[in-house]
Amino acid sequence: MIVKHILVPTDLSEYADYALDYAIALAQKLQARLTLLHIIHLTPLAMGDIGVSGLVPYLEEMETDAQQRLQALLHRVHQEGLQGETAVVQGVPFQSIVDMAGNEDVDMIVMGTHGRTGLTHALMGSVAEKVVRLAPCPVLVTRGKTAASGRVDHTCGG
Repeated sequence: MIVKHILVPTDLSEYADYALDYAIALAQKLQARLTLLHIIHLTPLAMGDIGVSGLVPYLEEMETDAQQRLQALLHRVHQEGLQGETAVVQGVPFQSIVDMAGNEDVDMIVMGTHGRTGLTHALMGSVAEKVVRLAPCPVLVTRGKTAASGRVDHTCGG
């Protein structure tokens, strides 16, 4: 298997940042390019608070903020000598990731997981779990342990 294009979905959290570290290291070894993807997902509950007239400016603000933050991440990618690009889309996260992987000839997806369990997992589901089941390519899921301090521990394992 030849991996030349790696998709790195990010919710711009520490967990996703940890996955980006993995993706960069892997891309360097494989001489692959990275696509950093952020999905704007508005739930009906959030949209109810905004109202129709405020929706467009709110989405534009969210997209501008996401683009700026992705550009900072892309700068890290370029500093490591890699090619890359960014994308911001609106949609359901797992479906947007799977669609982009299929439409953009992605060879691998590298993404983080929050490692939620119990009721939170049952109510929210796991984006990573759905991507693993539905993606048209291999998926590498990274997980950082949450310490009592709320920081991400960059060790591997359960």
